Amino acid sequence: MSEAAIVTEDLRRSFGPIKAVDGVDLAAPAGTVLGLLGPNGAGKTTIVRILTTLLTPDGGSARVAGFDVVRDAAALREVIGLAGQYAAVDENLTGRENLDLVGRLYHLGRDEARRRADEMLERFDLTDAANRTVKTYSGGMRRRLDLGASLVGRPQVLFLDEPTTGLDPRSRFSLWDVIRELVGDGTTLLLTTQYLEEADRLADHIAVIDGGRVIAEGTTDQLKSRVGGDLLAVRVVDRARVAEVAEAVADLGSGAPQVVAEAGEVSLPVREGTAILAEVVRRLDAAGLDISDLALRRPTLDDVFLALTGHVAEVTGEDGDGPEPPDRGRAVRPAKLRSSA
Repeated sequence: MSEAAIVTEDLRRSFGPIKAVDGVDLAAPAGTVLGLLGPNGAGKTTIVRILTTLLTPDGGSARVAGFDVVRDAAALREVIGLAGQYAAVDENLTGRENLDLVGRLYHLGRDEARRRADEMLERFDLTDAANRTVKTYSGGMRRRLDLGASLVGRPQVLFLDEPTTGLDPRSRFSLWDVIRELVGDGTTLLLTTQYLEEADRLADHIAVIDGGRVIAEGTTDQLKSRVGGDLLAVRVVDRARVAEVAEAVADLGSGAPQVVAEAGEVSLPVREGTAILAEVVRRLDAAGLDISDLALRRPTLDDVFLALTGHVAEVTGEDGDGPEPPDRGRAVRPAKLRSSA
């Protein structure tokens, strides 16, 4: 296994009585993608803020790219990039000026900074808007510009905190391609997301966070295997009767049924597969329960998430970890600007 680029041991951080991060152990080998999955308030953003030196932990330890996040904070900022949940760009500068400034902060030199700025503008489809002030950009354009800024310095370790929230599908897929290229070139990535498809597509290893703790971890296949077998999915016409559906089929499964009341759906892990479909239909018909859909399928990360946390992921674009609001308009950049030819 490659040397770990991200390591935390018993990492802890509280906000008053709230334990936002409660003894978290993580490890990400160099050149891999570590995905952090969890509901709002699980602790994902707090972990990212500690690892990027924006917060000091109350206990435990963390090292990124060989640097201690507390003792070596200034040096660490030189080799990492961060795109948080809110675009940290100057709206009074143009898109090109924002990227050029970041390049100069990373000591790239004038010509290299401009070249990298142009490269990011093209990569994120912002070339036509390069000379417009950011205040005229749409939300999605600002998001893409912020992502470009996080990549200007070619960071050894990149932190993306819910990076594709608010992006259209085309921009999301483009970012996925960028991530694959970066990892292929040796960059280590920590990705927080509530788009479970995103973690499934990109992450080499996933840690599921809930209540400030890691409640499960492994590859996507390892996590899916925890659900066990196929999943029987039943959707009822009358959502108010979803609990009756769960009760009617519960003893047919190899595990407890999971109920998503707002969708009127029950999912049940089963080992017999198609052999029990007729019995399910018979029972639901006898109970007078009209169904709109009945299917057998392989488990997804959504199913794992639901089974582990007891609720579905909420895609809202922010992770309210603790009472302290997320940093707005603040980016991890090198500490000082050095003039370059």
